Amino acid sequence: MSTNVQNSFMLFGDSITQGGWETEMNGFGAKLAHVYARKLDVINRGLSGYNTEWGIPVFEQCFATQEQQKHLPTVRLLLIWFGANDSCIAPSPQYVPLVKFASNLKHLISLVQSPRSFYYSPKTRIILATPPPVNTYQRGADLAGRNPPIQLDREFENTKMYADTVKDIAHEEEVAVVDIWTKLYEAAGREERSLSAFLTDGLHLNGAGYKLMYEAVLETIGTAYPELHPDRLEMVFPPWGLVDRNNVVASVQARDAEVVSV
Repeated sequence: MSTNVQNSFMLFGDSITQGGWETEMNGFGAKLAHVYARKLDVINRGLSGYNTEWGIPVFEQCFATQEQQKHLPTVRLLLIWFGANDSCIAPSPQYVPLVKFASNLKHLISLVQSPRSFYYSPKTRIILATPPPVNTYQRGADLAGRNPPIQLDREFENTKMYADTVKDIAHEEEVAVVDIWTKLYEAAGREERSLSAFLTDGLHLNGAGYKLMYEAVLETIGTAYPELHPDRLEMVFPPWGLVDRNNVVASVQARDAEVVSV
């Protein structure tokens, strides 16, 4: 058990990750925090507007170094969710070429998994998430209605290429992946216009979209890292019914939450 008792589940990405705390939108991060309560602390490090290029130096400030890890809770799960901004159309300042996007994702994985890395964390399990599909009809209308109007900044097929790249990298690096691009597209009947049922503005997820994301994340954890699924973890501090009123201090000592429930 770490010095600060409860280990964590970090969500790292762009505005779609940041929005995962919006309870009115059925935010997937808030729901994860609920099911992992008293087991893993869910930490949201979503950065609205960011791409992988800008995210890397932020990650190096958010993720503990090997030395710091000796005195901090361990990040047991790390969800990396980028691509929605990287896949913008040039010359958007958010655009990151596909090859560079792939390199950046591999670098983020290496920062955590390489024994030579300053941030090496062997107990951290990584999950990549694809960008969701973009509804260019909905997105175009939203941007055209702004003052002043803005030209369409994303393309459906281009975003799909970035999503496919995320899946390829997850396979190459042997980490888990949440393919929310496919989940949403299939839920929309494989019809771009119907994606409006899951997106607020053609880009960001609404409550129905976040519901699918939440379910997909738990499904992926259950398959790839079942020992870290919330249903398989014990509470760090015991249920109140197990507190010994005659020996409170001893009975509420923190325990290892990563004990598979029987």
